[in-house]
Amino acid sequence: MQDSSVSSGQAPAAPEPLTVGRLLLRGITMRCPVCGGRGLFRRWVHMVRHCPRCGFDLERIEGHWIGALGMNTIVTFGAVLVAVVIGFTVTYSSDSTATLGWAVGAVVAVAVVVPLLFYPVSKTLWSAIDLAMRPLEPDDGVDPRWLPPASRHEQP
Repeated sequence: MQDSSVSSGQAPAAPEPLTVGRLLLRGITMRCPVCGGRGLFRRWVHMVRHCPRCGFDLERIEGHWIGALGMNTIVTFGAVLVAVVIGFTVTYSSDSTATLGWAVGAVVAVAVVVPLLFYPVSKTLWSAIDLAMRPLEPDDGVDPRWLPPASRHEQP
């Protein structure tokens, strides 16, 4: 649940901590992992470089999107496996080549459609996972009003 400052576009007085659950939820819903803002995609496959609300650099290091590519591949292979198992189950006792043709067509359709549909989700989800693994630093270029309170600091 978001407060009114997030929906209005203004920075909250005290940003909520970036918990793993909050980061994953924002990633799955294609929102900025830092501020929860939308507008990260100009088109279905073209993501902006920085969040328009908080300035978070969505590609923090070179090669950042390899993780998103890996996630998209794993989800696609999983969906294809499910489609193959269902197709095998449906056609197991059938001698009809038409039924087999429909099953093969369904598997091919899953193999083409799932990666296209999951592509933007994989990018925002990977950005959220990356942020969970490598927390924000003051020099990350994020508007300081969006920096959440640090949960862990090194003791001097």
